[in-house]
Amino acid sequence: MGRGLNQEVTAFLDGIDHPMRAEIDRLRSIMMSAGAGLSEGIKWNGPNYSIDDKDRITLKIHPPKQIQIIFHRGAKVKEQPKARLLKEDYKFLHWKENDRAVATFKNLDEIERHSGLIKEAVARWVEVT
Repeated sequence: MGRGLNQEVTAFLDGIDHPMRAEIDRLRSIMMSAGAGLSEGIKWNGPNYSIDDKDRITLKIHPPKQIQIIFHRGAKVKEQPKARLLKEDYKFLHWKENDRAVATFKNLDEIERHSGLIKEAVARWVEVT
């Protein structure tokens, strides 16, 4: 089961004084409230979300002009599924591969406008991966 916001991640973010900290914190709370059993940590220089030690979602926080949610199946390349892993058409997702998608947000308003769908996409992603 997920453990809630990780204090190490909070301390890491406190230390970098990111100009989009409010957006990062909002996305962190959405990730952890998705009910997907995710654990939060730091990987690739940003907040990372895993289940059973398998990386599934990473927040790309640099360069600090936008925040990206990277939906993935870990660092190692895996055989591509024949279709996109999420069947739902989430307008904010841009597919890089059938098992890798990116959502980009430039401000808190965009995140709030899509918060329910982000939460749903996170839960579905964990379910299908």
